[in-house]
Amino acid sequence: MTLRIGVVTAGGDCPGLNAVIRGIVRTANSCYDATVVGFHDGWNGLVNNLRLQLYDNERIDKILNQGGTILGTGRMNTGDLEAQLDSVKETLADNEIDAVIPIGGDGTLRGARWLMENGINVVGVPKTIDNDVANTDYTFGFDTAVSIATDAIDRLHTTAESHQRIMLVEVMGRNAGWIALHAGMAGGAHMVVIPEVPFDVNYIEKVMERRFQMGESYGICVVAEGAMPKEGTMDVRSGGIDEFGHKIYTGVAQQLGDELKNRTGRDVRTTVLGHIQRGGTPTAFDRVLGTRFGVNAVHAVANGDFGKVVALHGDKIELITLDEAVGHTKLVPPERYAEMEALFG
Repeated sequence: MTLRIGVVTAGGDCPGLNAVIRGIVRTANSCYDATVVGFHDGWNGLVNNLRLQLYDNERIDKILNQGGTILGTGRMNTGDLEAQLDSVKETLADNEIDAVIPIGGDGTLRGARWLMENGINVVGVPKTIDNDVANTDYTFGFDTAVSIATDAIDRLHTTAESHQRIMLVEVMGRNAGWIALHAGMAGGAHMVVIPEVPFDVNYIEKVMERRFQMGESYGICVVAEGAMPKEGTMDVRSGGIDEFGHKIYTGVAQQLGDELKNRTGRDVRTTVLGHIQRGGTPTAFDRVLGTRFGVNAVHAVANGDFGKVVALHGDKIELITLDEAVGHTKLVPPERYAEMEALFG
């Protein structure tokens, strides 16, 4: 009987997703003569049987360098997904699926674990531009996001210097500041603010003012979207919680910029990169990592290594358990932030 594999991309889009899909399809066909069925729009595709049979054809080869995902993506609350267990099983039975490869971040991998607990064979692929999935050195999409943010910082140096401005650059990073840390270091920022270390607006003001006192004419500070001030140093508006349990951010960089402008009297401008970091062509690193994740996920399915997640350890792709990947956010350690602090000012 021919092996049939289902694929789902859920959560936010991410550069490198199509490389994973291509790696899955090519490996399934060439190594195991298997069939791959993609389900559209995240978990909704499994619930409502929205399928696309993926062949090893010219179209699959052409998606390697495309951003986004040809399957589309979406979010679904865990409770809503769990209420649709019968529909999910019906979809899998209708398509004769032997195993599912869900590609996504912590929420998606939680869903994958739930499927496994309910008798559905699963091998997960971690995906997040934030690089905060535990027990894997890197996730695809991160390198692209850092490259885009670094390019933006490079460009802001010249305009900030020309106008003698303080520039704040807000990048993605809800709970972990990996993008801010790497882009700030690569782009030569004079200050980086991350969620792991509550910031003191008084200190940021001093760092920026010291630059002008030393004869410099501008300053650049990179701010992760999830950064928060030390208690009692500055008020930040609350945006509440969205339907998926995520904190709604209200533009911490803009609020910090307004505070710095009031304190220093200088021209302060804020640039929010937002979803620009997610879009467009993935870097070579992300194409290679995504492809390797896809290839090894199929090997795991063929070997019956269910309940596992592919992960990068050094230069090797290895398998970890879903429990090791879920619920353990990989944060920036103090020593990594200390390296950046040495470059402040």
